[in-house]
Order: sequence, then structure tokens, then C-alpha cells
Amino acid sequence: MKTPVTVPCPTCGKAVPWTAEQRHRPFCSDRCRLIDLGEWFEERHRIVGEERPGEDDSEPEER
Repeated sequence: MKTPVTVPCPTCGKAVPWTAEQRHRPFCSDRCRLIDLGEWFEERHRIVGEERPGEDDSEPEER
């Protein structure tokens, strides 16, 4: 039997087996998954890219 590949949990660093049975992968638990999701909501994580025109943080235009 093969030993499954393990990856570190992005939130806490715990080793997580990369198997179909590990339903929260790459996270070790639902708690770590929700912590990561909260960081995205609070904009602590961002995907780098160019801003498009009209996507600044200024006030929206009145209609």
C-alpha cells in the first residue's frame, strides 16, 4: 500500500494526507478552512493583478 502524499495545512501547517477521505483538504479541518475564508473576506489575501478602470476605492457614481 502506498503512503499518501501529505501537504501542510495553509492555516496551521499541520500535515494533511492528500486523499479522497480528507474532505477539508488542503486544510486539516473545517475550522482552518473557515479561518482562511475569513481572511479572504477581510481582504488579507489578494490575487495580484492590474486594476481595471473604474475599480478603485472611491465612492460610487450616482445614477
